Amino acid sequence: MASKAAHKRLTREYKAISENPPPYITAHPSESNILEWHYIITGPEDTPYHGGQYWGTLIFPSNYPFAPPAIRMHTPSGRFQPSTRLCLSISDFHPKSFNPAWEVSTILIGLLSFMTSDEMTTGSVSTTQTEKRYLASRTRWWNSTGGGSHAKNPALKGNVKAGDGGAKFRAEWPEVDLDNWEWMRKNKVDSTTGSRLDGENGSSCGPQLGIAGTSGHQAQAVVDAVVQQRDAGRGLIYRNKLLVAGAAIFIYVLIARLVNGEGIA
Repeated sequence: MASKAAHKRLTREYKAISENPPPYITAHPSESNILEWHYIITGPEDTPYHGGQYWGTLIFPSNYPFAPPAIRMHTPSGRFQPSTRLCLSISDFHPKSFNPAWEVSTILIGLLSFMTSDEMTTGSVSTTQTEKRYLASRTRWWNSTGGGSHAKNPALKGNVKAGDGGAKFRAEWPEVDLDNWEWMRKNKVDSTTGSRLDGENGSSCGPQLGIAGTSGHQAQAVVDAVVQQRDAGRGLIYRNKLLVAGAAIFIYVLIARLVNGEGIA
């Protein structure tokens, strides 16, 4: 239960962040618990997270602002382990370094800054730019379906991890959830798998060769065919280069003798 000071402070901060939200960030406290905040970070341009919808929570202690919140990001991002407490200087891993002057907006701006950096800490993971972009393209689907678990466990509630069918996200972000389902409908996204029903799923996370439209075996076949064509172009002259060289030398010697013989005569 929040102390009077924490309740007053968080109420004021909610008003401030609602009226003047930081770029790419929106946040609000849960209706049932002012110490439980939910945020959405929209992936900035010029980052592999561009267009992604990253949902997470800040769980504040009852004595906030004299202690920092636990910070989690639930949406798979390729940057953090989903639903895992993050070790940051602004999180509950470092209560002694927390400044009471820092607000919710300060904390979330710090989280976004760390997210777009390459620093590693407890709760972070290392993935490729391609993997991050791939996960970004699936964030809306993941948030609103619980990673496709809505078809299996539609009645589960309160679990912010994949498996609740998107119930917690839907409860906290009802309008965003509706927009996500409309987005899935327009883009023909299979709500169970997150794949495009028209087959246009973008790039995968696997390594790609520089030959478009080919698998690894097909690419090797193309390379082999090019080599064969190159060798075929060289023809008999290349394959019998020793014989040709010998014939050229014989002709050269013969011509030299004829020229010398005519000169003596």
